Amino acid sequence: MSARRRELLVVLALAGLAVAVWALVRTYPNYDSSYHLAWGREILDGHKPGFDAYQAPTEHPLYLAICTLFAALFGESADRALVLLGVLAFVGLLWAVFRTGRTVFGTWPAVVAALLVGSSFALLLYVARAYVDVPFLALVLWAAAIEAARPRRGLPVMALLTVAGLLRPEAWVLAGLYWLWLVAPAVRERGLRGVGRGHVGLAALALVAPVVWCLTDLWATGDPFWSLHATSGLAEELGRERGVGHVPGSFVRFLSDALRPPVFLIALGGLGLALWRREARALHVPLGLLAAGTLTFILTGLAGLSILPRYLTVPAIALALFAGYALVGWAALPAAERLRRPWAIAFAVCVVGGLGFVAARRSVIDRFTTELRYIRSTHDDLRALLRTPQVAAGRRCGPVSLPNYRLVPDTRWLLDADGEQVVARSDRGAPAAGVALVFTGEKTAKRFGRAAGVRQVTNVPPAGFTMAARVGPMVAYVSCPAA
Repeated sequence: MSARRRELLVVLALAGLAVAVWALVRTYPNYDSSYHLAWGREILDGHKPGFDAYQAPTEHPLYLAICTLFAALFGESADRALVLLGVLAFVGLLWAVFRTGRTVFGTWPAVVAALLVGSSFALLLYVARAYVDVPFLALVLWAAAIEAARPRRGLPVMALLTVAGLLRPEAWVLAGLYWLWLVAPAVRERGLRGVGRGHVGLAALALVAPVVWCLTDLWATGDPFWSLHATSGLAEELGRERGVGHVPGSFVRFLSDALRPPVFLIALGGLGLALWRREARALHVPLGLLAAGTLTFILTGLAGLSILPRYLTVPAIALALFAGYALVGWAALPAAERLRRPWAIAFAVCVVGGLGFVAARRSVIDRFTTELRYIRSTHDDLRALLRTPQVAAGRRCGPVSLPNYRLVPDTRWLLDADGEQVVARSDRGAPAAGVALVFTGEKTAKRFGRAAGVRQVTNVPPAGFTMAARVGPMVAYVSCPAA
């Protein structure tokens, strides 16, 4: 059996396993993705998506199109279909990490890098919650794999980065730096006269994503820079870390958390080793991913946007490639190579230390599985409560109100309701009639009853509302004076 066929069989087996896990372990989209589904329904109903809704997240044009399509094709099951998309995208991401690592460092470092990425609880949670980041990362890493296989490939790489740029703006920086990389040899030889029509065409392709983003904002809100303004304003309202002063500390902390501290340190060692030995093929690819991700993170701070761990997923994966090289790069060395033996001993020490670290951090695995169960149970409880006859009757008298923005998009999706039928009491105060949801229990009240940027106490039944139904820690109060 050829190596290519074995690779394909492994990928297909991994995809089959991933789909089986998706079917057995029910999870649902996060806040941002749920809003995209609700916006997709608005588009299908002939309305513009409400990007200006209270505490609405930043829109992502391609994800909005996907959610609109899924809402049309799968109806109320579109939320689970969106999670499946993330699951399959994750398999594609791992394949791309392997392909990139194999070209740059060799087969075994590539396998280890893919295992490190695949075992990241942060990424696995993104998969379980249908974050837009997972398909974005898959596109970026496939662009990296193609570039590593044939440097300065041009159009296929830029096309993938353009599509990725419709999911997250970090790809704009990648596309811009890649264009500079493509044009650099011609400019060195002939100056600006070396920039040909092909280069101009690729530059135009790189601009497609930001232009489409601006046009989408302009169509929906009248402001072509709505996403930038709204994201900055939302970060201020929620009290998130902003500003370039927070960048250095957050950069190290977020990467260390994403990779796990031992892997982060090993990755730094692998980076130094790769730069020292300079034997890797297409080393510019992981270096470019690391540099572009770092630059994007700095620009995020300069723009006054939220400084979040999600913005460092690209450099985290680049460092995972270097970690794979640091751990098993010695396997490709000749037996007579003096560095091979001490490198292999260092690998053995790292393995023993890694096993000890995993044993010490076993609680992290427990927290992850507990979180998955909690996601499922809260979704099931909310859906069951909203389907009770008491809630259906109360909705005829007024909107469904929640303490804050936390579960607004989920409730809108489950009820097929618009922004006037589902509201947040922290935004508008308590409605005079309708249904008011209140969350009890320490964990549920903390997660959904309170929220960043919400100062007033809103997780209480409004005056005049009486308890009508309860499912688990969720309680519905109803007021219907006209009834």
